[in-house]
Amino acid sequence: MTHENKDCDRELDITDKICPLTFVHARLAVDSMKPGAVLAILLNEGEPLENVPLSLKELGHKVLSLNPISGLPGSYRIRVLIR
Repeated sequence: MTHENKDCDRELDITDKICPLTFVHARLAVDSMKPGAVLAILLNEGEPLENVPLSLKELGHKVLSLNPISGLPGSYRIRVLIR
């Protein structure tokens, strides 16, 4: 699921996915965006929280923020600058 948000160009919810599909969905979203765009990703703690930000950094993108989602224990929102 994706939708628009004010602090990003696109938002992707992968809280219902499990590894390695979490990164697959994130990568597809990143690959469809232009450099300079900001992607927000909603994900769960554990493997997705450990692997997705690290993998995106390894691809050369910049993680702008990583914060817990208020009211959703165990869920986080990261914002990534596409490079």
